[in-house]
Amino acid sequence: MSAPPPAGMSSSPLPRGLSFWSAPALLSTWFGTGLLPKAPGTWGSLAALPVAWALAAKIGPWAVAAAGAALFVLGLWAVTRYLAHARQKDPGPVVIDEVAAQLLAVAPAGLDPVAFGLGFILFRTFDILKPWPLKRLERLHPDALGVMADDLGAAFYTSLCLAIYFILNERVNVLF
Repeated sequence: MSAPPPAGMSSSPLPRGLSFWSAPALLSTWFGTGLLPKAPGTWGSLAALPVAWALAAKIGPWAVAAAGAALFVLGLWAVTRYLAHARQKDPGPVVIDEVAAQLLAVAPAGLDPVAFGLGFILFRTFDILKPWPLKRLERLHPDALGVMADDLGAAFYTSLCLAIYFILNERVNVLF
C-alpha cells in the first residue's frame, strides 16, 4: 500500500502501485506540485521560477538552461516509470515536463524581471494552446517523449519570442 501525499495535496490518488515517496512519483509530480488542485501545469511552471531565478543569480543563465536540459532527461526516466503504472497517456499530476521546459524557456531572460515574467506567460500560453506543430509533437509518441516533447516546443517558441523582445528592447534603448 502506498503512502498518501502530504496534507493539502489533491486527493486524486497516484496510479495504483506507485508510492508518492518513490523517485518516479516525486520527480514526475515535482515533489507533489502536480497534485495541487486546479491547473497542475501552471503550478509546475510556477514551481520552476524560483529555481530558475536562483540559478541565474548565483551561476548564470547557462545554468538555468543546463538544469532544464538535465531535468528533461531525468523527466524521461521518471515519466516512463510513472506511465507504467498509469492508465492515461499524459496524466495531469505529471508536471516535470512543465518544470524542465519552463527552465529552458526563461533561461534567456537572465535576471531581467520583464523578460522573466514574459517567459512564464508566453510558455504557459504556448503550452496550453499548443500551436502547430506542438500538438503533433505530443501525439508522435504515446510515451514519456510524447509527454515531454510539446513542452520542449513551447519552450523553444518562448525563447524565440524573448529573443525578439531583447532585439526590440535594444533598438528602443538606442532611440532614447
